[in-house]
Amino acid sequence: MSCLFGFDVGTKIVGVAVGNRLTGTARALATLAVRDGAPDWTALDALRREWLPETLVVGLPLDDDGKEQPMSRKARRFAEQLGERYGLPVVFCDERMTSQEAARRFAAGRAAGTRKRSDVQSIDAEAAAVILESYLVS
Repeated sequence: MSCLFGFDVGTKIVGVAVGNRLTGTARALATLAVRDGAPDWTALDALRREWLPETLVVGLPLDDDGKEQPMSRKARRFAEQLGERYGLPVVFCDERMTSQEAARRFAAGRAAGTRKRSDVQSIDAEAAAVILESYLVS
């Protein structure tokens, strides 16, 4: 089916999105808690079994000049763990500007009544969707 997962890596939460290479679309899927530097692998294992992604896309945080920063190392480490755990292709996508777009979409969804105040963490999953869409159109 050409399913992909996108990830927005944070220190407390990892946003997860699912996308389709054929349609070029992505949507927020879930957020995973990060404890002691590791995401909730059990929850991610369950998502992987359900969706069977073929490719994993990890947002790479870069500074305004396109250089790596401390969070870049965390994203690279997470990508390495994904590859080792699932044996799937893992690629990076520049995530500059995705947070602003995710915040805009999230606010628009709340204004339209499709998001509740309790969905605050799903902005991270929305950011993962923006990262995945950026990858799909590149």
